[in-house]
Parts: sequence; C-alpha cells; structure tokens
Amino acid sequence: MILVSMIAQLIALAISTSDQTESLTYPIVGTGQTACYDNMRKLSQPPKPGEPFYGQDAQTARNKASYTVSEDKLTVKDNVTGLTWQRSPDTNGDGKLGVADKLTYEQALKQPDKLNKAKFGGHNDWRLPSIKELYSLINFDGFDPNPMASDTSSLKPFMDNKAFVFQYGRQDEGERIIDSQYASSTLYVGPQSWDGGKLFGVNFADGRIKGYGMAMPGRGAKTFYVLSVRGNTKYGINDFKDNNDGTVTDRATGLTWAKDDSKKAMNWQEALEWAQARNKEIYLGHSDWRLPNAKELHSIVDYTRVPAIPKVFNATKINNEAGVADYPWYWSSTTHGQGGRAAVYVCFGRATGFMNGSWQDVHGAGCQRSDPKAGDPSTFPIGRGPQGDAIRINNYVRLVR
Repeated sequence: MILVSMIAQLIALAISTSDQTESLTYPIVGTGQTACYDNMRKLSQPPKPGEPFYGQDAQTARNKASYTVSEDKLTVKDNVTGLTWQRSPDTNGDGKLGVADKLTYEQALKQPDKLNKAKFGGHNDWRLPSIKELYSLINFDGFDPNPMASDTSSLKPFMDNKAFVFQYGRQDEGERIIDSQYASSTLYVGPQSWDGGKLFGVNFADGRIKGYGMAMPGRGAKTFYVLSVRGNTKYGINDFKDNNDGTVTDRATGLTWAKDDSKKAMNWQEALEWAQARNKEIYLGHSDWRLPNAKELHSIVDYTRVPAIPKVFNATKINNEAGVADYPWYWSSTTHGQGGRAAVYVCFGRATGFMNGSWQDVHGAGCQRSDPKAGDPSTFPIGRGPQGDAIRINNYVRLVR
C-alpha cells in the first residue's frame, strides 16, 4: 500500500508540474546537463546533501527539451516553449551550410519578411528571435572546443543537432570551427565604440552569448547564421512581483528569486556551499534555495539597461578590471564543456576584456561566458582568449527556488 501511495504521489506531482509549465508564458527549457562535476572532472556518483559540490545543475533537472520536426523537415516545434523554428539557417537554399548562408544584421532583419512572403512552412508570422528566445535552444551537454582545432568529428554542439541542422565554422572557407554564431534581434544598449555597435548572439559551437561587434575592422560587416521563429509572442518577457519579504517571483517563469545577492564573491564550490548554508538557516523562510542553472539565470537579464539587472532586484556595487564602478557577474550551477573545468556565469555588469592595451566592455552586460571553477585570478592579468576575456573565478550568487 505504501508503494502504491508513493507512485500515486509521483504521478500527481508530474501532472501538477506539467500543468504549471503549460500555464507559464516563459517556461525555461532544461539545459540537458545530466552529469555532475567537481572542479576538474565528471563525478562517478552525484554528490549527496552536505557533500562538496552538491546542488549543481544535473541535480535539479527540469523541463527536458522536447522537439517535433515537421513532416516536410522545414520547421521544428519546441514542445516546451511553444515556439516554432526554422530547422536550418540555409538561407541560399543550396542544401548545405557555409559562409554564403550568413547574413549581416541588416540582412537578418529582412529575412523573416522573405519567409512570410513565401509562406515558409505554411506560415506568414515569422520574426527574428530575441536573445532570450534564441537562448532557449542552447543545450549544455555540448563540448567547448579549442578554437584553433581542425577536427570536429568528436565534438558535440550546444544545440540539438538531430532536431536542427548544424554546421561548425567552415575552415575550408577561412573560418574557425567556433564560427557558428546565430543572430538575435537584441542590440546592446550600452556605450558603443569601434565595433559598430553590438548584436547579442548565441554561439552554438562553443556555448556562449556575446555581444558581437557588427563591424569587423578591415573586413566589413560581421555575418551570422539566422533562424527565424514564430509563435508564443510572450516568450522571454518577465512578469516580476516583489513579494515584500526579500523575494521576487517571476510569474512568467514560475521561479522565485532572492531580492539581494550574496554580497560577496566566491568560487564555484563555495557558491554551491553558500546556497546550502542558507537552506540550513531557513533563509527568507525557505529551505529549498539553490544556484540557478544557466538558462534560469539568463531569464532575468534586462537587456534594456546597463547594468542588465532588473530594477526590482538589489545588486552589490563593485569596481571592475578597469577600476570603473560596476556590478557583478553571477554563477550558475551549470558546468561548461571541456571535462568540467569551467562553469557558466552571466554578466549583469559589463563584460570586460583586455583589448588594444586596455580593459573594455567587449561583450556587453547580458552576455554569458564561463570561468575556471577554482584558482587564482591574478594568473590571468590580461584575461584570456582573442578578446582578453576577464577571468574572475570568484563571482557572486543570486539564489532561486
């Protein structure tokens, strides 16, 4: 009888969760992360409560991605978000992907109109996706590749390449393998400089959001793959309610957040432990707080302002690498590629990088990158990578439940 009762409870919980997801205008799709990690590698067993590294992404999995490919193979329905996508960014229709299919921002803006006139997939309401719509497709079971590598046969992209048609950068056409950036309709509202203004895009080859300069000095306008979208016009729009008890509920996603952040920076393991410590003290009246996964954390970014923190939240003020007053980056519970050595963070303050001899806002408040989970930030005095991405290692925490 006890077993029957337990099964009945589980079924009721599944039905309740399904009903809740269907009632949300902005349901967050799961990240696809199923393994647990320490600072350097995948763990053979998930950590238990009270053990190091407990509370990470794979231990709070929700809303598993689900796609339906149309019979004509032209479109993909996302069964969680209600959005329908082009299946392939093959804009010239030759059946293969390459440099010729990529569009400038101005061209990308016109692409949905072309689909609408042709009633692509039987519809005439296609649009260029916002960055939040586009990011719904990211899947963190991908592998972050070496940009200079030449072999992609053992790699896995950060999107479902069974439902969607995917192509790494074409080295035979002068690209790096990570040149698989997709355009959104979201532009950076922060100060612009030499790069012609920034467009937020998702790189499904290396699992990041960046503000990409639309002008490539000496090379003309930057180009992107483009996937148009239709349906659920409320997706990505928050509906925050200040509960006046130190918490904020987003009625669009069903998530409740701590109004304050951690007020201190810490490495990834410490961040996970900090969340568990708050649960022991029944923080703000609850004992089920956790680090948000990458897609949950990204859901609260406000792309209309810099810093990209919604006004309903409080945020600690810091000085960034340039010595300028700024706001933090926040850890997610999601590990990022390359065997588990890094974890995802979202920049709510400026996304600094060391370029042309100085620290600059290279990728924009609202980008998503990754840091080593532990170590000494001083070993990266001028950042890392082609844009000198700042490596902080010690980031802040915004709890969710």
